[in-house]
Amino acid sequence: MKSLLQNLGVILVIIGAVILIASYATGNVNDNTVLGVSLLVVVAGLISYIVLNKRITD
Repeated sequence: MKSLLQNLGVILVIIGAVILIASYATGNVNDNTVLGVSLLVVVAGLISYIVLNKRITD
């Protein structure tokens, strides 16, 4: 469980990147909803990575 929490931020960033790659592959790059969701997932992943790793190491 501890290793899952440590890697949760990285997993969210990868999911956001996969969403961006999938939208590019389908040619759906002008849809702001898809781009906004992927941006939110990547930012949430970065924040959770920083916060969770800081709390777990303390």
